[in-house]
Amino acid sequence: MTVIAWIVEGTWAACVDAARTHAPSDADIVLLHVSGSEAPGAARGAYAGLFGRARPDRDPGTVVEHLATEAGEHLLADAAERLGRPCTRTERRGRVEREVVAAAEGADLLILARDGDRTHLGPRSLGPASRFIVDHAPCPVLLVWPEAAPGTDTIPPPPPHPPHHR
Repeated sequence: MTVIAWIVEGTWAACVDAARTHAPSDADIVLLHVSGSEAPGAARGAYAGLFGRARPDRDPGTVVEHLATEAGEHLLADAAERLGRPCTRTERRGRVEREVVAAAEGADLLILARDGDRTHLGPRSLGPASRFIVDHAPCPVLLVWPEAAPGTDTIPPPPPHPPHHR
């Protein structure tokens, strides 16, 4: 059995705890971090727009890529330590939601945490990337709250319906 826990700043501990709790002891656990391509691309575009291409050695996009990779490695190391059992650490780069879905191909379980509005129950408790992943995951998904779940009194009211005509 292969279990993938998506490691993201701010919610990773809940995913690791869920893997520790729900993955069988003989499961192969993969801790997955994805460095998005948006920030390095924006830095490159801004630099090129302001200064042209004369000094590619000063491209801030490369620095941002290295910083993101380093931050991801630290998160993965912290997650592996918290997990406390053998695991594989995987770092990917690209469009986050698509990389997570691609990494989940062939997995038996994908664990991710809610990353939107966590003060209310409901669909807004998922950010755009998490919503995409939940909707497109090629395997079962375990969706966890990074902290205690809000009470059921936070469920949004039903939409108004027009009165029935007889």
